[in-house]
Amino acid sequence: MNLARLDLNLVVALRALLEERNVTRAGQRVGLSQPAMSAALSRLRRHFDDDLLARVGGHYELTALGQVLLDRTSTAYDVLERLFSSQAEFDPAEESREFKLVASDYAVSVFGAELARVVHEEAPGIRLRFAQTPPTVVDDTASLLSAVDGLLMPHGVISGFPATDLYEDRWVFVVADDHPSIADRLTRQDLADLPWVTYQRTYDAPAVRQLGMLGVEPRVEVSVDSFQLLPLLVAGTRRIAMVQARLARLLAPITPVRIVEPPYEAVSLQEALWWHPVHTHDAAHIWLRETAARVGSRLPRPHGG
Repeated sequence: MNLARLDLNLVVALRALLEERNVTRAGQRVGLSQPAMSAALSRLRRHFDDDLLARVGGHYELTALGQVLLDRTSTAYDVLERLFSSQAEFDPAEESREFKLVASDYAVSVFGAELARVVHEEAPGIRLRFAQTPPTVVDDTASLLSAVDGLLMPHGVISGFPATDLYEDRWVFVVADDHPSIADRLTRQDLADLPWVTYQRTYDAPAVRQLGMLGVEPRVEVSVDSFQLLPLLVAGTRRIAMVQARLARLLAPITPVRIVEPPYEAVSLQEALWWHPVHTHDAAHIWLRETAARVGSRLPRPHGG
């Protein structure tokens, strides 16, 4: 396929047609007349040798290929949009721009809040928008990164994309401050016998793999998609939970729990900012990465680490 012969405006038309499934509404969405959008649909049908939109009764439905193209077109559109918004120069004190970062509530609590404070002081026109990491992050990382400016996630979960390291953390356990059977330390038998509260996604995958290698199979009683809720679901119960040390120290003063060291040498956690290669040479994104790395390097080390 010769990309030089393709009209990239067709990407815009294709996305609108597949999402709206109506020629008139698609034209209104992108500012084209109904005849112009019909002509674009005809060109797309010739290119793909497929109807893309098939009339069923009084409406259109996507063909099998149209359904496949729906997600791919959205990803391609996001990449093109971010590619052509790249800047050769960037003055943070003068620019007005929003950066969208995907992150867990843990990363926003221990790092994002400090990043937002620094950005507020140094670049008053810059806005940060944090979005919760979706469950599909591992399955379709490329699509996710194409639509955002960055992803905050530890090493060991995804790979194959550029990243800059931010800070280190480590895993600890939290138990109720009045836990009936745990004093100052846990045993491996405790890990096997006591009920667990777990984070239901995969960000602690290296730590979970380590538990498996130690022969520990957590008996999960509660799972939740928020790291900050783990101590609350431990308080007043016999449950235990594995939490990042920085977050545990942040929440301990306001939650009736105790922090207990693991009964083994736990794998460390290296948080990083991951991005799509389309951003690599963008001056604004370079500033964002450098600022994030500087903020991360200034965070105090977690206690005991």
